[in-house]
Amino acid sequence: MEAVEDRAVPRRQVWIALGALTVAFHLGLIFYGLVPNLVARPLHMALILPWVFLFAAATPVARISGAILTGLGIAGCLWIALNHQMLRNQYGFLESGFQVALAITLLLVAMEGARRAIGWPLPLVALLALLYGLYGQHIPGEFGHAGTPLRSFLGTLVVAEGGLWGSLTGVSVGVVAVFVIFGAVLNAGEAGQGFMNVAAAAAGRLKGGAAKVSVLSSALFGSISGSASANVASTGAITLPAMTKLGYPRRLAAATEAVASSGGQIMPPLMGAGAFVMVELTGVPYSEIMLAALLPAILYFATVWQGLNAFASRYDLRPIPVEDRPARRQVLITSGFFLVPFSTLLIAMFALGYTPQYAAALAIFTGLALLFVDISLRPNPGQGFARLAEALLNAGKQVSMIAAIIICASIIIGVLGITGLGVKITSVILSGSGGALWPALLLTALACLLLGMEVPTTAAYVICVSVAGPALIELGLEPLQAHLFVFWFALLSTITPPVCGAVFIASGMVQENWLRVALTAMALGVGLYVIPLAMIANDALIRLSAEPGAALLALLVVGAGLGGVSRGLIGREPWPLRVAVCAGGLGLCFAALWV
Repeated sequence: MEAVEDRAVPRRQVWIALGALTVAFHLGLIFYGLVPNLVARPLHMALILPWVFLFAAATPVARISGAILTGLGIAGCLWIALNHQMLRNQYGFLESGFQVALAITLLLVAMEGARRAIGWPLPLVALLALLYGLYGQHIPGEFGHAGTPLRSFLGTLVVAEGGLWGSLTGVSVGVVAVFVIFGAVLNAGEAGQGFMNVAAAAAGRLKGGAAKVSVLSSALFGSISGSASANVASTGAITLPAMTKLGYPRRLAAATEAVASSGGQIMPPLMGAGAFVMVELTGVPYSEIMLAALLPAILYFATVWQGLNAFASRYDLRPIPVEDRPARRQVLITSGFFLVPFSTLLIAMFALGYTPQYAAALAIFTGLALLFVDISLRPNPGQGFARLAEALLNAGKQVSMIAAIIICASIIIGVLGITGLGVKITSVILSGSGGALWPALLLTALACLLLGMEVPTTAAYVICVSVAGPALIELGLEPLQAHLFVFWFALLSTITPPVCGAVFIASGMVQENWLRVALTAMALGVGLYVIPLAMIANDALIRLSAEPGAALLALLVVGAGLGGVSRGLIGREPWPLRVAVCAGGLGLCFAALWV
């Protein structure tokens, strides 16, 4: 046993060192200056491959195959980085058999990396896209294409910036990775406990307080984590036992955590990775996206809150006992561990005008310094270095998972661009909707739900908006409207059967039937279904920066409507009255349609 532990220590140190290299590389890009895309993006992929193929390898076969794929992938990425000037002059055309083999190898490594990170669905979609690009000229009718020479097709995807190294991978390298590192640093220290303490102090004394603590803490944590499943697993480890201990029905406890954790991805200022992908795809400044997303996110959590009030009346849900609430001094101290880095981030972005990635880097340095301060506000080097090691490990793991998803999704986006398939799907949506906006919105929502069942939210959003976004814009929506609509509906699958990841995890943690949890979650999280449509019906809701008065009026009207919908779904009144209240609420949400 001691020999096994002795071997594990050096392995851990190697991963910590690789995590440090990953963090240093991404922070270094911010301060170093302009680095060619065909250098920074392949090196980004090279750094994540060991995490994807070796870190979690559980069997000898997985370790051996992972080592081979890691070696091939790193060698290919380094070759592209070292020869970037020559490749730039090839204009996406492969000039030798070696380059063709290299392109095929890197595409396969990227797809297998995504498979090992999140499972089969996304790489299968990427494989189908590649097959369409290679053989789509044999498809008769509208969905065929003219054909692209093999060396041009593969070259555009691998040695130019039209596939693996496209703008989406650039977002992963330049912005998403930095904010993931920021989240890993915060979570390694007292910030996570600070979230919980602030939420408990704010809501613990209220009726249904334990559930409301879950809502607040998940909203705070989820904005950083960008993953509903990770949010459930982390905050749920504290909130779910607290709720069940106070006698809350297990299905309600799990549903509350699933719904609150899903909402973290739509809550500014960070919105997980989605906000920064949206910046790249729309060209809209980050500050405008944050303000546009703010009121809808508030509406979402307010609706969950109202639903919990209704459940609290039905089940007599108790507040958290006084002795279990954190002391005021503890709340003040622990809140500083996330308020100081967050304040650094926001001041640097909005007061000093720095870019989001530069502001995040400053916030990371602030968070790193706080790792060496304990709960008594005294320097604690021993604890600090242990926390630093944990932050580096988590940063490496989380950056690699998101990067694996984004790089694989970039293959799909590249093929859509090369073959024109995206334009053809757009025309199908337009013709299928009869040129009317609302049928097109419903078709897009269905596509988001179906795709979101199989791939993570960010990938579902990117793929859906690439094919449906142009159609929605052509039908009259502004780009930001269309992107926010698709982004919200990409979240549907976190709580909607048959595949609902956040519900599965939460129900497993409380040992409750997942379908019962899902039905309760859908009632609690009804805002996720209604608010995106309300943003279209009354676009003042997302115009807080330009029309604050109209935006706040829309907030009140839609909020009242959502309150009626929530009451109709969850209340105890006779069903005819509940149906009437629900219908009236929906009418208020979409009032702008008849104004």
